[in-house]
Amino acid sequence: MTFDIDVNGRNRMVSVERAAAGRYRVVVDGRAHDVDAARVGTFGLSLLLDGDSGVSREIEVAPAGGPGEMLVRLDGRIVAATVNGRRTGRASADSGMLARGVQAVVAPMPGRVVRVLVAVGDTVTARQPVVVVEAMKMENELRSPKAGRVRDVAVAAGASVDAGRVLVVID
Repeated sequence: MTFDIDVNGRNRMVSVERAAAGRYRVVVDGRAHDVDAARVGTFGLSLLLDGDSGVSREIEVAPAGGPGEMLVRLDGRIVAATVNGRRTGRASADSGMLARGVQAVVAPMPGRVVRVLVAVGDTVTARQPVVVVEAMKMENELRSPKAGRVRDVAVAAGASVDAGRVLVVID
């Protein structure tokens, strides 16, 4: 399976093939790696790259905003990533056609709500920031997955939230 992944504005071509249970052949921009992967918790992965002599990494990958958008924590840093960003295209993202029906903006990982940027009844555009959550000493601006009206705001500034908690609902 091949993906285009945009990480902080830099596009990467990633191909993943399953080699055996928990083992994968991953090619990033033409450079191949053997990866041993194990799930740790809800959003965590433990990765061993290129066998016993390679590098061990613990990462967390959590959904953020619209389809294909996620937050990735690695080595104490959080970066935004979009999977298949080039294929879905920015035109569709800007047009507000990312999602249909009622959509929830959820906390991608445990943290604290810093600011709520919308109120019930507000009209929002696709990708408009709706809430800011601090996680791992980084502020993460969570965005609306679609254009619509705010149906519910389930948190207030200062509230602690668990991963997966619904913060805002867009109708």
